Amino acid sequence: MADNIYRKTEIVGTSETSVDDAIQGAIKRAAATLRQIGWFEVSEIRGHVENGEIGHYQVTLKVGFALEDTKP
Repeated sequence: MADNIYRKTEIVGTSETSVDDAIQGAIKRAAATLRQIGWFEVSEIRGHVENGEIGHYQVTLKVGFALEDTKP
């Protein structure tokens, strides 16, 4: 079994609906450009208040993915 090397990057998802929606949207978008995503962790949850109500949710995620093997 080969050694695996991983990278972790930070992304931010937003939603007017919910924290879960913000997470789902961020992961879906990240999966469009990053291969082999293996995990995520929520590092921060924020929101924007408009007229005394929640305007939108903002979630910062750390996303981990395996680096591809460069050996022939």
